Amino acid sequence: MVMMRSFPERPWFILLTAAFLICGAMMISTVLRPSIPSLCPIPPASSDLRPAILHYATSSIVPQQSLSEIRLSFDVLRSISPCNFLVFGLGHDSIMWTSFNPSGTTVFLEEDPKWTQSVLQSAPDLTAHTVRYPTHLSDADHLLQSYKSEPSCLPPHAYLKDNHRCPLALADLPSSIYDREWDLIMIDAPRGYFNEAPGRMGAIWSAAVMARSRTRPGDTHVFLHDVDRKVEKTFAMEFLCKKYLVGGTGRIWHFKIPPAKNHTSATQFC
Repeated sequence: MVMMRSFPERPWFILLTAAFLICGAMMISTVLRPSIPSLCPIPPASSDLRPAILHYATSSIVPQQSLSEIRLSFDVLRSISPCNFLVFGLGHDSIMWTSFNPSGTTVFLEEDPKWTQSVLQSAPDLTAHTVRYPTHLSDADHLLQSYKSEPSCLPPHAYLKDNHRCPLALADLPSSIYDREWDLIMIDAPRGYFNEAPGRMGAIWSAAVMARSRTRPGDTHVFLHDVDRKVEKTFAMEFLCKKYLVGGTGRIWHFKIPPAKNHTSATQFC
């Protein structure tokens, strides 16, 4: 779940978000200090952005990601939208992510069914599914040491749907997730800051498998948040691969992963 922070006064992020959604109508520099870069222009293909503008212009709740972190993925979305965008995590920022991909497909995966219901009540146009994660954060070290003993966890035999043999596989997602090839995957969930939490081990492994399974032209962009934490950093290096790390800022990394046919090794991730 993408956690949010609430402030008593309207933060600069909300003004910035509203500004870039209607850029051309006003200059960001008139609203924000000049040192904050503009996010304009938005992609030429657009749908009705008025709900997103209204939401962020009137809300006092902001995403956990910083401006520079959001800008990193925004720049990619601006260049490839409309695209297929899969987000691990659901929150008050989900309207923002959807608005960044006008005319594209944006889907959210969330671990908490009550939270999913709450968000969808206020934003019923979002597409979100509840996910059951089979792991706990406390399993991370064991999973990293043992996954190589299970062939279905390893290339070229790694797969997702109904793969209950590999403890890292998200084997029970909706069929629509498996049936679509994702151009951009954002991993900002599930929770991974206490031992009983699911941790992001399965999300990271599954994103790597999705990227390697791509048959359409081009690479898959994977963004991983909270890389200041040990598990996120370790599993990213194991499955998303340092050689595919193309950018990063703050606590987010950007990987650009080619299909399996373009990998130098067919029997390991990195």
